[in-house]
Amino acid sequence: MSTEQAAPLTEAAPSEAAQTRRAVGNILKGSAGNLVEWYDLYVYTVFAAYFQAHFFNSKDDLQAGLEAMAVFSTSFLMRPIGAWFFGRYADRNGRKAALTLSVTLMSAGSFAIAVLPTQDVIGIWAMVLLVLVRLLQGFSVGGEYGTSATYMSEAATSRRRGFFSSFQYVTLVGGQMLALLVLVILQNVLGNDALTEWGWRIPFALGGAAALVVLWLRRSMEETVSADQIRAAHVPVAGEAQPGTLRLLFTRHWKPLLVCIGVTLGGTVAFYTYTNFILKFMNDTSGIAKTDTSVINFWALFIFMLLQPVYGMISDKVGRKPLLLWFGITGVLFTWPLLSTLSGTKDPFTAFLLMLGGLLIVGGYTSINALVKAELFPASIRALGVGLGYAIANSLFGGTVPLIGAALQKAGQVDLFFTYVTVAIALSLLVYIFALKNKKATHLDQEQGHAWDAGKAVQPDDDGDRLAAASR
Repeated sequence: MSTEQAAPLTEAAPSEAAQTRRAVGNILKGSAGNLVEWYDLYVYTVFAAYFQAHFFNSKDDLQAGLEAMAVFSTSFLMRPIGAWFFGRYADRNGRKAALTLSVTLMSAGSFAIAVLPTQDVIGIWAMVLLVLVRLLQGFSVGGEYGTSATYMSEAATSRRRGFFSSFQYVTLVGGQMLALLVLVILQNVLGNDALTEWGWRIPFALGGAAALVVLWLRRSMEETVSADQIRAAHVPVAGEAQPGTLRLLFTRHWKPLLVCIGVTLGGTVAFYTYTNFILKFMNDTSGIAKTDTSVINFWALFIFMLLQPVYGMISDKVGRKPLLLWFGITGVLFTWPLLSTLSGTKDPFTAFLLMLGGLLIVGGYTSINALVKAELFPASIRALGVGLGYAIANSLFGGTVPLIGAALQKAGQVDLFFTYVTVAIALSLLVYIFALKNKKATHLDQEQGHAWDAGKAVQPDDDGDRLAAASR
């Protein structure tokens, strides 16, 4: 009898190991593209101080910086459009095809910025062309987030979804960290004058070349969308909404879409505050040298990046909701003290500790937010739902953080910025408390295997949709 019981165990072990190896391979390919896409996006703000005079008002550094951040924010206007286009494309044609197309567009945009003529050569058209290229990149990354979040959640093994999906933000943060590393290297190799004159073009050329490598890698990714779903998307049935359409999203899945926006709102504001705007914030408000603030940002982001899988593993044990509550509660309590203290510090090590403290708070959101959103939707609408929900919140709130922060700084009202970030986190905290459940079965559980108790079923919402609980 013991022999009969042992046999299934020995058969199951290789299968589980094979699933893990398969998941690791696919997620590495998917996350490599994510790394390059976000490097190409972030390299703009990291090097803005060096190229802004070539495209904007060169007589006033603060005004030029404000205009540079305004252009950064305009790229977010394209994110909802990119999320709609690529989400629809991914739900109807597969995740692999959408991810390959998005990285191709991002590569083209980076190469374009690397060779753009400046205002000394073509006048105002330099800024116009820069805006157009950034709109293209915003369109590309608008599709990258939702599709990659969907792909990595679907490719993960059921019991380690938190761990595997956390690599989206490992590579997202890694993209910014890579941009900072390139900045530190060029600052030391070229010096300030050469970097301002022509060296700022180098990081954009590197990003374009790296995207071509990723394009080759992504061609060997495995598809996670079933052939039946792709067939259903291209064979209309009278009276039924097709996969990947706004009709299906707005008529049957509008509730999880609203939850997705609410989950994202505070997290995206806090994330862009502590990872993007904070470099300019420290440069403008402290007496710390630019070379030192770059190093501070690099090491704080490096630790933050390494902690993402740790947070993810914790969520695989305790559920997703406790981590979101950690972010929401500590974010409301400590955002103001951290940022106000940082604005007055002159010591680089103190500034590092303050930035790291903020990032430890934000990690409760970043590590698992992609998975939380992916669990809200069935496969037929997942890429569109996740991408559009994220893009709407990101465009309205996250993408405007550098612009709002820079404008309030210039007006001498930086305290209002601290309030803005705190209120945004508080709004999302309400969503975490009242709209989410912990360790409830989700659409991903039904499709890919249960992370928790297999006996728990997804309950239909008021409209009859099989809406998964937003957090587990």
